[in-house]
Amino acid sequence: MKFGPVPVSEAAGAILAHSVKAGDQKLRKGLELTNQHISMLEQAGHSEVIVARLEPGDCHEDEAARMLAAALAPEPAQVNLRVTEPFTGRVNLLADGPGVVVLNTAALQRFNLVNPMITVATVPQYQQMGAGGMVATIKVISYAVPGSDVMHAARLAQDSIRLAAPVHRTAGLIVTDIPGGPPNEKGIAAIRGRVEALGMDLSDIKIVPHRVDELAAAVSDLQGDVAMILTGSATSDENDVAPSAVRVAGGFVDRFGMPVDPGNLLFIGALENKPVIGLPGCARSPALNGADWVLSRVACGIATTGEDIAGMGVGGLLKEIPTRPQPRAGKGK
Repeated sequence: MKFGPVPVSEAAGAILAHSVKAGDQKLRKGLELTNQHISMLEQAGHSEVIVARLEPGDCHEDEAARMLAAALAPEPAQVNLRVTEPFTGRVNLLADGPGVVVLNTAALQRFNLVNPMITVATVPQYQQMGAGGMVATIKVISYAVPGSDVMHAARLAQDSIRLAAPVHRTAGLIVTDIPGGPPNEKGIAAIRGRVEALGMDLSDIKIVPHRVDELAAAVSDLQGDVAMILTGSATSDENDVAPSAVRVAGGFVDRFGMPVDPGNLLFIGALENKPVIGLPGCARSPALNGADWVLSRVACGIATTGEDIAGMGVGGLLKEIPTRPQPRAGKGK
């Protein structure tokens, strides 16, 4: 691509690089100049304009963006994405419903190394999305790029972006009650909001005493594809009431403790084929916490083992809650 100033008389067919006022009209950057535009510029007293002119083998920014988006998500409907029409070298990939973003990060990094003018920006790996949310934006920065670079980037990052939709449709919640404990209604409402944001129904809610036997019976009888437990008193050990109840019911606990703050006191396990999530106390608030990361991945059928949770620590320091009774940024003892 050739870029730079040229006499107005030689600019027909070129792409205007910067917006220019021509009499009462504004010719916007990115416009392909016609003979009519040339006349307008000359009448307005312009003798020179800065333009971009494609050379053999170049690919226009919009066509390049379209081709790159088609490589990143060749069958968008099959991976729960919608693709916008290209405009000023940009194409957006939008979520076609709730879900979790799954990226081939290594391929996307290689893609962004091909040519600085060829870019893709995405939300973080495993980001939960709602319908219409922007998953990625492909932007060709210059007005044209070599077609060979477009093809090379496209080959490097085939099928690199998808949205995993929820595979579970219902969830059940058990809340344990203790005398003088926190009110249950607020916590249930916050968890219902999380479940419904994933396109699921909170199909079963049980409130039981904070005792192992009663909780174990409730876990065994709970309806829903995913089981969640919110205890009236925080789980403090892998042998505390809630993890013990899961084991008594015949299930197992894969991991207690999460390197995400807020959200440390989460545990995850299973009863037969049903995932079981022991929610931390912060799940009573709708604010983002580690339980959101785990619930969204479990709901969408993404493997979430103890090792996966251990890997959430990098980036796991979430927004501080100003009203937290023990702020992390407070004074030391």
